Formats: sequence, structure tokens, C-alpha cells
Amino acid sequence: MSRQPSKDTNPELAVRRLLYGSGHRYRLQRPVPGMRRRTIDIAFTGAKVAVFLDGCFWHGCPQHATSPKANAEWWRQKLDRNMARDRETTQHLVDAGWTVLRFWEHEDPAKVASDVAAAVALARTKR
Repeated sequence: MSRQPSKDTNPELAVRRLLYGSGHRYRLQRPVPGMRRRTIDIAFTGAKVAVFLDGCFWHGCPQHATSPKANAEWWRQKLDRNMARDRETTQHLVDAGWTVLRFWEHEDPAKVASDVAAAVALARTKR
């Protein structure tokens, strides 16, 4: 597990390139306010928009998630905890006034970047 990249994944880099190319500036790997050891993949701190790009295996994608055969019960518990942590993090940020966007790694980067840009523009008009 330690060899799995937790940041700067290919889907994340593709989305970031599109956002940066369209003039959006953001912060990377920002700590979630009030939660130890949790980070926001792409954060628009002024607009309070948090973007997470979740891996299908690690976060339980309904379309692409797989279950390992070896040590199946341990993996099921681990992946369930990951999904519960995602829900908790999302709720914590929403309660703090953030807009939280979650995308799967298999989603089209252009569509993701477009959705993020729209959410950031909307959040900025509200402030």
C-alpha cells in the first residue's frame, strides 16, 4: 500500500493541467481544517471549494471497485473504513461552509475540470 501514489496521480494531474490552463489557481494537498491527517486534493481556499479525485479501488467505486480474494475480510473492512472516512470528511467540510466535489479517477478530466470551474465561479459569486 505504501507504494501506491496518494497524490499527483495521472487523473489528478490531467484535471490540474486543464484547470491551470484555463486560468484557475488552486492549492494542492491542503489539510482539512480541524481534521488531522486528511488532505484536500485540490483546494480553492478563497471560494471554499474542495475537490477530491478518488481512486476506484480505494474508495469503492460502484462501477469499477474490485474485492481482493486473498485476505478478503481484512480488505473489506479496510475499504469500508475508507468510504466511511470519505463521508465523514465531506460532512465536516460541508458543515464548515465548504463546497465539496468528489470525482472518480475514471471520469473524463475535461468534464471534471468544467464542473470544478463552474462550482468555483458559483461559490465566488455567493461570497
